Amino acid sequence: MVKKIKLRTLLIGGCITLFFLVLVLRIFLIQVVNGAYWQKDVDGLIRKNQVLPAARGMIIDRNGNVLAEDAPAYTVVVNPKMIQEYKLEDVMVARLHELLGMSEDKLRENIRSKNKNVYREYRELRPEGYKIEPELAKKIDAFDDELKAKYKTTDAVFTIKETKRFYPENTMAAHVLGYVNKDGQAVQGLEAYYDKQLKGEDGQLLYQRDRKGVSLPGGEQTYKPPENGKNIKLTIDDTIQYYIEEAMKKAVKQYNPVSMTVIAADPKTMDILGMASMPNFNPNTYNKADANSFVNHAVQSIYEPGSTFKIVTLAGAVEEKLFNPNAYFESKRTYIGGFPISDNGHSYGSITYLTGVKRSSNIAFVNLGYRMLGGEKLRYYIDKFGFGTKTGIDLPAEVPSPIRELKYASEIATAAYGHGLVQVTPMQQITAISAIANGGKLMEPHLVKEIIDPDTGETQTIKPKEVRQVISAESAKEVGGYLEQVVADQEIGTGRYAYIDGYRVAGKTGTARKVVNGEYSKNKDIVAFIGFAPVNDPKIAMLVVIDEPRVANAGGGSVAGPVFKEIMSQSLQYLGVPKTGEAADNGKKTAPVSKTISAPDLIGKSKKDAQNALLERGTAYVTIGKGPKIVSTYPAANSPMMPGQRMYLITEDSATMNIPDLKGLSLRDSLELLNLLKVGVQIEGEGYVYSQKVQQEGDKRVVYLKLQPAKETVKGVVPDSDEEESAETEDKKDGTEQGAGSTEEEQSQNGETAGDSASSEEEPAN
Repeated sequence: MVKKIKLRTLLIGGCITLFFLVLVLRIFLIQVVNGAYWQKDVDGLIRKNQVLPAARGMIIDRNGNVLAEDAPAYTVVVNPKMIQEYKLEDVMVARLHELLGMSEDKLRENIRSKNKNVYREYRELRPEGYKIEPELAKKIDAFDDELKAKYKTTDAVFTIKETKRFYPENTMAAHVLGYVNKDGQAVQGLEAYYDKQLKGEDGQLLYQRDRKGVSLPGGEQTYKPPENGKNIKLTIDDTIQYYIEEAMKKAVKQYNPVSMTVIAADPKTMDILGMASMPNFNPNTYNKADANSFVNHAVQSIYEPGSTFKIVTLAGAVEEKLFNPNAYFESKRTYIGGFPISDNGHSYGSITYLTGVKRSSNIAFVNLGYRMLGGEKLRYYIDKFGFGTKTGIDLPAEVPSPIRELKYASEIATAAYGHGLVQVTPMQQITAISAIANGGKLMEPHLVKEIIDPDTGETQTIKPKEVRQVISAESAKEVGGYLEQVVADQEIGTGRYAYIDGYRVAGKTGTARKVVNGEYSKNKDIVAFIGFAPVNDPKIAMLVVIDEPRVANAGGGSVAGPVFKEIMSQSLQYLGVPKTGEAADNGKKTAPVSKTISAPDLIGKSKKDAQNALLERGTAYVTIGKGPKIVSTYPAANSPMMPGQRMYLITEDSATMNIPDLKGLSLRDSLELLNLLKVGVQIEGEGYVYSQKVQQEGDKRVVYLKLQPAKETVKGVVPDSDEEESAETEDKKDGTEQGAGSTEEEQSQNGETAGDSASSEEEPAN
């Protein structure tokens, strides 16, 4: 018996000992052998790593107007478990289909979504319900409130707040900006090129939590603050960009081309002031655009430039002192390397080289480029002007447009006037013409002016970068003078339709036949106009390219020239460039150039005599009042007047007459005129008058003026139209008469719609 008890004791003790040995071994394995693994597992259970997203930087124009920024967005989430529990599937499908436009089948698929045969409690409705606008999110939230009130549900559908990229100007400068998709990925444009600077760096918060997710008191915490993205200030001026895109819309409507490109730059710095390609897209709704809309033709399209390329040949000939404007040559069909070349079928006979430049004579430039410069020198200047390589513009996907070796005589000859092996991009061309305008310096184009840290205010300024001196300043000035005559000569200048009254404009037209199936097409052209103004102090260089305008006898002068004129004239006036200077003296009939003039003394003259005097001067006028004689004027007698400025003729006592319509006037002009009428003024805003209201306050009249910037003025935007008095009614009350002195400009514009006899300046070599 005792023996059995001892045996049992030993057995139990051995089992307990073995158990403890196993336990100790297990603890050893867990804590020592696999300790790192289990520590990591525990950390994963009690530690929470929360990402703190960085705010993406804004993109603003050179004046601080926002072009791209982060904005609130919302994602729609449904609770399939609750929807099925309350039997709300049909109700949810019907309303969400109405609100989001998502198909009913897709909605049912999401609402029936399961995980391991159990209905989910969280399901995002993508893509239709992903990052929607705040207005739509409010409707979703209102629908959820209806469900709560009627069915006593709890968040059967709800929205979660997120952010997305927003472009307040919609399609404006779309190819410059690019876009950020809903997943936060930068695509195209500056968004992609400067993505690293714009997106910043996310921060994180690492803390310990309990099983409910609550932070543990005294637990370890690691905090790394986010570094917000930097703001980028562009060289783009959104007003000039607006002028460009509005003119392009009209041209696209009129000519229905395959595509169109316009670039405007400050030639001295190569700040890009405006740039657009059409067709374009809206970055806010990029998913609705077709593939062609995303092509940035300014840096991605390669084409034979035609006669706009002749500026290179002309510049090389001038620099080498080979160009004599008064020397004569014979304008007739010639053969180079067995291929015929002519002045588009014309034979002008014996003409000077200056006349050849004005007429855009192919023969003149074949002589200059092939016979005088020769192939080696011509290629030297082609390379120096930057053709064949990338310009270095801060945009992704720029193509270099390489130019093959000019081996044969026909290749050299056709290259001299922009055909054959010469292939360019619009960006290369704008940098080349800017080198002529700025004194011979090839500059690197750029779109970003400053990179600004929003947290510290630290600013990185992007300075203009000179690539090289292409030709001397003297040669550049001489070339600019010849190009000015292409525009100023109103008889034979191919650029005459780009002439702007009061500004000295230099330019060159181009009409290039397109190659289709290896042969030059007879009815498909690329037309262009390139130039700068004012010649005496260039502020803007510009290129207009229109691919396949649907119009008979399309030419760079008749089609692209007026577009150039419209944008250039608006932009120069917006920049405050005065209308001064004289056109080149070329011995031919040229359009008159306006100078600053003095206002005539019309006090005491009859209304009719005063009006006739202004008509003879070509000065627009507005007559205010019903009196028979002029009692005062604005501007006052002998005061300086700018070209195109209106003159106000006042015919009665200013204290009693009605206030004229001031819409469109600058603040300065409005104040001068109202001071003349001896009335009080209250001003709201800056820029130009878009609204006025007259009130009698005691014994004094007060005019309340509302002003807005130039861009809104030209758009015709009237924010408070309910407060604005009808201009038509005002005119009827005060007997205001509009002078016919402005008809001269109207006649000029009408004349520009006529066909251009010299529009098709060149014939491609076969």
